[in-house]
Amino acid sequence: MRMETFIRKSLRLKAHLVVKVEEDEAAGALIIHLDRLGHRRLRCGACGLEAPRVFPTRRPERRWRDLAMREHVTELRYAPHRVWCPGCGVRVERVPWADPWQRVTHALARAVATLARELNWTAVAAHYRLDWKTVAAVVEGAVLWGLAHRRWRPLHVLGIDEVSRRKGHEYLTIVYDLERGRVVWAGRDRTADTMQRFLTWLGRRRARAVHTVCCDMWAVYIDAVRTHLLRATIVFDRFHVTQHLNRAVDDVRRQTWRQMQGREKAEFKRTRFLWLTNPENLQRDERTRLSALLRLNSPIVKAYLLKEDLRRFWHYRSSAWAEGHLRQWLWRAAHSRLAPFKKFARMLRTHLDGVLAWTRIRVTNGALEGMNNKVKIISHRAYGYRTAWTYIVNIYHCCAELPLP
Repeated sequence: MRMETFIRKSLRLKAHLVVKVEEDEAAGALIIHLDRLGHRRLRCGACGLEAPRVFPTRRPERRWRDLAMREHVTELRYAPHRVWCPGCGVRVERVPWADPWQRVTHALARAVATLARELNWTAVAAHYRLDWKTVAAVVEGAVLWGLAHRRWRPLHVLGIDEVSRRKGHEYLTIVYDLERGRVVWAGRDRTADTMQRFLTWLGRRRARAVHTVCCDMWAVYIDAVRTHLLRATIVFDRFHVTQHLNRAVDDVRRQTWRQMQGREKAEFKRTRFLWLTNPENLQRDERTRLSALLRLNSPIVKAYLLKEDLRRFWHYRSSAWAEGHLRQWLWRAAHSRLAPFKKFARMLRTHLDGVLAWTRIRVTNGALEGMNNKVKIISHRAYGYRTAWTYIVNIYHCCAELPLP
């Protein structure tokens, strides 16, 4: 098979042919010259339909990068024709090997988009010897195509969380499908306008299928779900409740540390891990040290016992028993004379329905937090993104399981 025939078949050319193939030794490139084949019809650049008329005038010669052949960079060169379309008027023809306004072929664009899911864009650009902006344009085009062509299944269980984008309390709101473990929507900020954009995108029909929403205790998320997702039950997952509880224990530990003096303070040093870790996860020597610390007549001991007592709530199977245990715990925390625990008890009372929903709907944001770590890795491997849109595009590309064009 001749080189020209191989290239024509690989590019799937019907109305074009390969005129010649030449090597540029100085640039280490393989130059492929293309032209129109006879009087075959060309397609409109706007609608893609066959154009009945082709003008004799042509646009200046354009260049497209293709997949390299061994160590040689492959470049296509072609001067597009001007065509007349009944619906669109005079347009430049649509070439079959590349998208409009793109300077890389379909094959190279797909290879770039596939590798960009594993590496940062700078590394992808260096691998294919492209400019960083070319890689960004290819990935953005692949994401927009994937969002338009992804197949939808009913959304039943959603997880909503925020991810910090940069310093200065700049966040992205990310919505996950917890049943399938993928991103379904991402938007800038975590305000009411952000949630309104998400709900507008979701639509009334898909909103009726949602029966569970797992989120943290951010008031904006709660109000949006209660207002627009009327059939959904809000569940405050175990991770966020435990996070607030550990923060209260740590605040009591700091207060205790400030009140200690002398030898007692030295023995209390470096015990943060002991107070916050579950007892079954401690080593033998750590459990021995914790047993000695629990003999102290100190507020931190009361805080630790309250923390361990609340852990029992997550293991109840009966909703009635779980609610009784939680209400007793809230009373003890409110009368514990520990300011951080009194504050934590007030927060739980405010969101009691969402916490008790855990006993009926065992949904957790554990998978969501794992995907949040993947989202953060996307930012870390690129050393951050200058714009929120670029970050959102990469989140969709790596975490939404979008189809590639």
